[in-house]
Amino acid sequence: MAREITHEATGPKIIDEEDIDPEKGNVAICMCGLSADYPFCDGSHTATRDEEPDTHYKYEGDDDEGTRRTIAEIVYAEE
Repeated sequence: MAREITHEATGPKIIDEEDIDPEKGNVAICMCGLSADYPFCDGSHTATRDEEPDTHYKYEGDDDEGTRRTIAEIVYAEE
């Protein structure tokens, strides 16, 4: 499966010891691109559990659940 995610970040997020939650401990970094608290994981990756192999997805929306659409293909512009 492939997933198209639009990020609006304009620079890196530096992670340091202040980012460690005293109750939770470790810091989890988002790898799926869906977290509302990006670059930190907020559990949004659970929406991807039933994705099918060889299917392209686009996730949109600002609500907690968002909208998942199946798309025909991802085409990259040539530079």
